Amino acid sequence: MAMVGKARGGTIADINVTPMVDVMLVLLIIFIVITPMLTKGISVERVKSRHPSTMAPADKDDAVIVAITRDGRVYLGKVQQQPADLGPKIKDLVSNRLDRTVYVNSDSRAKYGLVVEVVDNIRTAGVDQIGLLTEKIEEKGAAAPGTAP
Repeated sequence: MAMVGKARGGTIADINVTPMVDVMLVLLIIFIVITPMLTKGISVERVKSRHPSTMAPADKDDAVIVAITRDGRVYLGKVQQQPADLGPKIKDLVSNRLDRTVYVNSDSRAKYGLVVEVVDNIRTAGVDQIGLLTEKIEEKGAAAPGTAP
């Protein structure tokens, strides 16, 4: 009698991709949930500069950062503030610190008058060290330092 179908005890040559798809979907969900938590502060499109100074302390968790968005909103950390309210709040934040630097993270398209107002309100808090955060312009086709063109 001839056997129709698969033989008993034979190996199956098909790959079962269901467990792999399950793992990939779980990883995708984890990345979707965690990625917004990785950004520190408010995202803005910073001004670009050819020779920026490195400001490593601005990356610390306890750094005082004031962000100014393109549409004129001002944030102290992640909390939206009125520019006039910045002085007393920053004064409270930096009163017991050794490093009293406040960093301004402004969008390149923010109104200059608003940036000046924010810096003025930071100065009223007694802060003398203000760091303006920028991004370095990446030159295309530039020769590496120490090499001839």
